[in-house]
Amino acid sequence: MAKIIPFKAIRPKKGLESKIAALPYDVYSREEAKEVVKREPLSFLRIDRAETQFDDSVNTYADCVYEKARDILWDMVREEQFITDKAPYYYIYELTMNGRSQTGIAACASVDDYMNETIKKHENTREDKELDRICHVDVCGAQTGPIFLAYRSNEIINQVVDKAKKREMLYDFVADDGVRHRVWVIDEKEDMETIEKAFSSMNSIYIADGHHRCASAVKVSLKRRKANPDFTGEEEFNYFLSVLFPDDQLMIMDYNRVVKDLNGYNEEEFLEKVKENFIIEPFERTSPSHKGVFSMYLGNTWYKLIEKEELHSEDAVDGLDVSVLQKYLLKPILGIDDPKTDKRIDFIGGIRGLAELEKRVATDCKVAFALYPTSIEELFRVADEGRLMPPKSTWFEPKLRSGLFIHSI
Repeated sequence: MAKIIPFKAIRPKKGLESKIAALPYDVYSREEAKEVVKREPLSFLRIDRAETQFDDSVNTYADCVYEKARDILWDMVREEQFITDKAPYYYIYELTMNGRSQTGIAACASVDDYMNETIKKHENTREDKELDRICHVDVCGAQTGPIFLAYRSNEIINQVVDKAKKREMLYDFVADDGVRHRVWVIDEKEDMETIEKAFSSMNSIYIADGHHRCASAVKVSLKRRKANPDFTGEEEFNYFLSVLFPDDQLMIMDYNRVVKDLNGYNEEEFLEKVKENFIIEPFERTSPSHKGVFSMYLGNTWYKLIEKEELHSEDAVDGLDVSVLQKYLLKPILGIDDPKTDKRIDFIGGIRGLAELEKRVATDCKVAFALYPTSIEELFRVADEGRLMPPKSTWFEPKLRSGLFIHSI
């Protein structure tokens, strides 16, 4: 029984939305974030990455950085660059990239649903990354980046969304990367009750992207519950900002790998080792066409790797292409025991294309692997079994913008 509720959004004043909305904080390096803020002084990265307001001598995680984020956020509210809606609503958030659209509902999800695993995860989080967002949310008193949730498509919700999209839009803009963002409000009582009831009939909702933001929001909630032992469960800190999308509208892109050396092998020796578990064929410069096939770039040449039949597994985790590559090539041949910590491997989102893999091999790496994307069905199956995917298994596009919706706690 999922509890997905409307909320009073703090959102950009009409006309400022395209200036404020920014990609998630964790897609940028510090230097890249500084450049964005330099180009657009109202960018939400001023808040999400407030170290951009200091010189490089100030530590990214210093107390003054989080305090600066808080001050900028609430100054913008006081100056009415952000407005606060008068009542709780649901919001429709549509993203269109390369002619393909996906439409979600911005709402608040229940911390208790996360803890009782009605909201399911598929990857582990790192404590250091959690700590940053815990401090950010706690000091700001607000959740500033939505968690990307997925659910199995529901016709009742679809009908309400379709109805609301015929009304006047709150926002409609195209970002610098060409992604179009459109927002509507669902403020009719009957429609809001229909949505809340439809979600309450669901036994499972899934974290697609934003595991660290979600875990951090939950830990801030637990901290505030401890500080307020008489809490009722209805306080805003018991919920976290989310955008929920139906599974049939989502696109997962490939999440590719580059490795900096061949673990002591020369190219010929390496190919011979790979042949133990994979059929190798010359390949044109293209991404894999189906599951069980990998594209490998080595020595200015593309190869097709096909997993041998005996490697095939019906297991939810072992059967993933990312698991096959790790278990039968990266670990035994290249010596990558733990891809989370090994500095010899790097991960490249599919949005960057094959050219980025070629570039890395030409500069600081020896071999690259392009994978067939993990499917949403595979993600759901792993999460339903209460298991975890290998790191860097999914890359979702387009990315939700931060700063369009803020949830005060």
